[in-house]
Amino acid sequence: MTANNTAGCRFADYFVVSGLDIETGLEPDELSALCQFLQASKGRDGAGRVSSSTDEGENYEQSPLRRTFKSKVLAHYPENVEWNPFDQDAVGMLCMPKGLSFKTQSDNREPQFHSFIITREDGSRTYGFALTFYEEVASKQICSAMQTLYHMHNAEQYDILHTSSTICINSSESISDNCSDLPTGMSKLQRFNSYDISKDTLYVSKCICLIAPMPFMQACKKVLEQLHQAVTSLQPPPLPLESYVYNILYEVPLPPAGRSLKFLGVYGPIICQRPSTNELPLFDFPINEMFELLGLENVLQLFTCALLEIQILLYSQHYQRLMTVAESITAILFPCQWQHVYVPILPASLLHFLDAPVPYLMGLHSNGEDDRSKLELPQEANLCFVDIDNHFIELPEDLPQFPNKLEFIQEISEILMAFGIPPEGNLHCSESASKLKNLKGSDKKNGNVAGSALSTYELLKENETMARLQALVKRTGVSLEKLEVREEAGSNKDLKVHCNEEELKIHQLNIQIREIFANRFTQMFADYEVFVIQPNQDKESWFSNREQMQNFDKASFLSDQPEPYLPFLSRFLETQMFASFIDNKIMCHDDDDKDQILRVFDTRVDKIRTLNARTPTLRTSMYQKCTTIDAAEKAIELRLAKIDHTAVHPHLLDMKIGQGKYESGFFPKLQSDVLSSSPASNKWVKRSAPAQWRRKDRQKQHTEHLHLDNDQREKYIQEARNLGTGMRQPKLSNLSPSVIAHTNWKFVEGLLKECRNKTKRMLVEKMGREAVELGHGEVTITGVEENTLIASLCDLLERIWSHGLQVKQGKSALWSHLLHYQESKEKKEAVLGGTSGSGIIQDQERRKFDGPAMPPLKISLTQDMRHIQNIGEIKTDVGKARAWVRLSMEKKLLSRHLKQLLSDHELTKKLYKRYAFLRCDDEKEQFLYHLLSFNAVDYFCFTNVFTTIMIPYHVLVIPSKKLGGSMFTANPWICISGELGETGILQIPKSILEMTFECQNLGKLTTVLIGHDNSGLYAKWLVDCVVVRNEITGHAYKFPCGRWLGKGVDDGSLERILVGELVTATQETDERHCRTPPMQQSPSMIRRFVNITPTSRPKLNTGQIQESVGEAINGIVKHFHKPEKERGSLTLLLCGENGLVSALEQVFHHGFKSPRLFKSVFIWDFLEKAYVYFESLEHTELTQEENWQTRAKNFCKFVAAINSAPRNIGKDGKFQLLVCLGARDHLLHHWIALLADCPIIAQMYEDLALIKDHTLVNSLIRVLQTLQEFNITLETSLVKGIDI
Repeated sequence: MTANNTAGCRFADYFVVSGLDIETGLEPDELSALCQFLQASKGRDGAGRVSSSTDEGENYEQSPLRRTFKSKVLAHYPENVEWNPFDQDAVGMLCMPKGLSFKTQSDNREPQFHSFIITREDGSRTYGFALTFYEEVASKQICSAMQTLYHMHNAEQYDILHTSSTICINSSESISDNCSDLPTGMSKLQRFNSYDISKDTLYVSKCICLIAPMPFMQACKKVLEQLHQAVTSLQPPPLPLESYVYNILYEVPLPPAGRSLKFLGVYGPIICQRPSTNELPLFDFPINEMFELLGLENVLQLFTCALLEIQILLYSQHYQRLMTVAESITAILFPCQWQHVYVPILPASLLHFLDAPVPYLMGLHSNGEDDRSKLELPQEANLCFVDIDNHFIELPEDLPQFPNKLEFIQEISEILMAFGIPPEGNLHCSESASKLKNLKGSDKKNGNVAGSALSTYELLKENETMARLQALVKRTGVSLEKLEVREEAGSNKDLKVHCNEEELKIHQLNIQIREIFANRFTQMFADYEVFVIQPNQDKESWFSNREQMQNFDKASFLSDQPEPYLPFLSRFLETQMFASFIDNKIMCHDDDDKDQILRVFDTRVDKIRTLNARTPTLRTSMYQKCTTIDAAEKAIELRLAKIDHTAVHPHLLDMKIGQGKYESGFFPKLQSDVLSSSPASNKWVKRSAPAQWRRKDRQKQHTEHLHLDNDQREKYIQEARNLGTGMRQPKLSNLSPSVIAHTNWKFVEGLLKECRNKTKRMLVEKMGREAVELGHGEVTITGVEENTLIASLCDLLERIWSHGLQVKQGKSALWSHLLHYQESKEKKEAVLGGTSGSGIIQDQERRKFDGPAMPPLKISLTQDMRHIQNIGEIKTDVGKARAWVRLSMEKKLLSRHLKQLLSDHELTKKLYKRYAFLRCDDEKEQFLYHLLSFNAVDYFCFTNVFTTIMIPYHVLVIPSKKLGGSMFTANPWICISGELGETGILQIPKSILEMTFECQNLGKLTTVLIGHDNSGLYAKWLVDCVVVRNEITGHAYKFPCGRWLGKGVDDGSLERILVGELVTATQETDERHCRTPPMQQSPSMIRRFVNITPTSRPKLNTGQIQESVGEAINGIVKHFHKPEKERGSLTLLLCGENGLVSALEQVFHHGFKSPRLFKSVFIWDFLEKAYVYFESLEHTELTQEENWQTRAKNFCKFVAAINSAPRNIGKDGKFQLLVCLGARDHLLHHWIALLADCPIIAQMYEDLALIKDHTLVNSLIRVLQTLQEFNITLETSLVKGIDI
């Protein structure tokens, strides 16, 4: 890429002329004609039915003046420059994206300006600026060819009308209205499709274009307009056109960074200025147009979509609008950069690119006639569709809100209104109407501003979306009447700037808006450097393992953020643009190394950090307005006031006599010999700057957004860009089938790679968390983050299902496929009769429980679809597809279901083209295999999201087999509680002990309260366990009991609280109790049978008991240190297998004296004796210290309340209740101290008992004191009937 001295310092690389090639004549542009035809025949579906619309083929048979013909690049000067090889295909396509168009003298022939971008495959960009105007067709052959086409066209149209009329007359009905219209139809045809060679003048489009390395749009537009003016004015220009073209190609340099440059066009001076390296990068498009065209609310939504890398499709009939919106939206992403496919103007021949299953930002040209409903897009599940001309934007579902959106809107509104732009946009703005002239009134007050804004409001009152926006603007507190207009920086008054006022206004508004957007990022990411994970190996090895490495500590960063920011930020941190930004940071340690964008951003972040260090109160989620506007604006004004460089003026060239002839109205063929080479000695190269600047500038320009020093970094950045996407940029070339096939193959590879990375990332996160719950390592994933990852998986599935789709139905390609499958399944079932094949029984479920087992749930893809279809809250196809994916993930059936869906090969063939991902067998297999890995972890992504839906639950009570409950006479009842609610008391039919009921989603189940009414002769019941299953997700919970319910047996309890655990499919059917219990269970499972007394428990030594108390407390402390949304059930930590109650039970059982044979003594017996003792002390009024008295009173109050409660809980239940209430009210440590000093201990405990050892009791008290800082809330099921 090295070149001679002038390389990369030139303002423009090429001057191009394209248009009609007289030699080859009229060639129809097959590709764009084909596209029009396809658009016309959208009504046909895969089965080949044709919709009833009659104008089906008409589009293809458009009148010749409306057809598109091939344009050719007629000339480009110079032939080639080595640092930017000329790309004939791309330039040809983008100069005139719709090919040639013809007009007659009666049509509007205003010249149209548009710019475009050519992105090379390595991501570097070249900019094009094109002016299209109409020239009279001088060639007689072309005119007569056009006349012939017209004769043919009219004859065909006549035939069509004629045949339709005969059909009409022969039809069985009387002559229809259509026929009566026939004569008018014919005359219409003649009137509109007229080109008469003898009367009409034929014009054809031609385009002049500059290809430049940097986007100086305003300057290039002026150069082209002045050249066009020279050709159309009556007087010839002062010099031949060659002199001006030569001047702009070879004698005008790029302005150095931070400088301004003036050069001469044909009729006047042209100024351009370039920001310095510590300002925001160059941006020369009028950002005001984007706000006028779309309105502030829409711009912000579009901005959010771009940041989250959602596919964006811009739609307009003006090429320049497409370009302005695309460039504006990517400019305000600073400091990030759009990393994916970027084609602001998609030529008609590249329409198949809308099929791309990758994030893209593309602009589609509309012909102004079709409305949005006619536009069929391959995928819309995750698409942001922007109809620029109609001020309308269609957003994907579940788009999170940008942080501080309302304050942000207010801050931008104030700027917009100061420039006279209403925040809701300006529906009536056109290319030329969006002038900013004189809007800051001469009196510098806001009189005329408010006036103009309000009048626009009146205009828009009727419009419904406008009314919404207006309400939003009012809500944000932007009052139109008393709007504060920012005073312009004082410097401006005495500065004489070298450009007209409107240009200055555009510069000012651009920089103000961009500064506000940049400020949002600097505020939100002020501390980002702290969370960058610097690699601990050298760059080379870090780079080769880049995909496996985490480069940013997302969890810690998110834990610092205010709650409302999380939905947006957690998704943003997953994007390619954020990853690339951080990679860039890791690659550039020292400042010299940094690219400009990173350097500018880091400087700003440092400023904010020093400010926050001085005034720490600022580091809150408070909205901080932008403070850098004035300085930025002043820098621009100073450059415009004092011009740093003036280029050589255009001059006569050494041309042969007779060259440079001038004919008014025609752009001449320029003399290529004088334009083909640069001047031998270039004065400005020597004069403008030292060689070092030139070298640096060339580097800067070719790596404007990458800044690569050496091969290794070039390789690195390139690959880093390719990480997330298989395909970066479409190649604008002749699109042979092989090129299209190759492109699609790239997409398939890219999708598979993305699927691999996503599943891996989700598993690492999830495994990380489950490992933590099992006691390894620290937790990293948050609920928001898990949701984000699942949403991005749904998005990936939608993109895979949209790739190569034959016919689009509904917005979700996945749901559409599922519906087709469901339909064909139901047809088959109807034929076979009954639901013979509707589901497969899960093998592992067969022998999950001993005794009367639950009938296993069937695995059925269609049944799961029906569950989703029955949820009234989900209204859209995209929503249904996402819910179905979540349900399948939770049931661990996603891979299996999708495999089943794709096993219907006939259906897949009918729905998908040959190149589609879903028809590439190897890739499809690998994809399903990646999804299979999700079965290794438990997701609750359905249960936790659809919290308000009704869910059927199936309950089964399993009595003990050893002592059958066949004689049991009482009436049992049950109450089930979960994280989201409880059922209330439900009666269980005692004959079958099984039932199904429906209630609102309970979430993960936590406890079951089971009991009976003690009626009948034999009201004693030994319950083994209770099983409850969610009939939609299939999650079954087991609540072990193993105790009696009845008076005079066990501890005399008529009801018990059981704590549940999720049953995993692999659980042993062997029910013998082993010493490594499952994660959580109900307490005291060991006391299975009557004859178990406390003495027959396994004896634990004091060390083991202390350890179990420590672990139980530790569990509770960890629980409270998790973010609220991720905490599990506190009940499990208090009353579960290794919970606090069970640990304290061990404390009190240690050294408990054995009673007589066959009589059980319970801890509660000891506590009641202590209670009697403390009560008696109060009456004898022994003088104890005040603290001791309050503790004793409290203890007695709680014991009395529990004993007098209307509930029938036994002695162990009462002990559990006392511990829970003591933990809630932070009294446990006081009570332990109290009981340790109580003389009753001497009667009931042996000398070696833990409770008698003062050092052990003191350490126990210290451990229990750690609970004081937590606010423990008990589940209602635990404390029913106790009112303390």
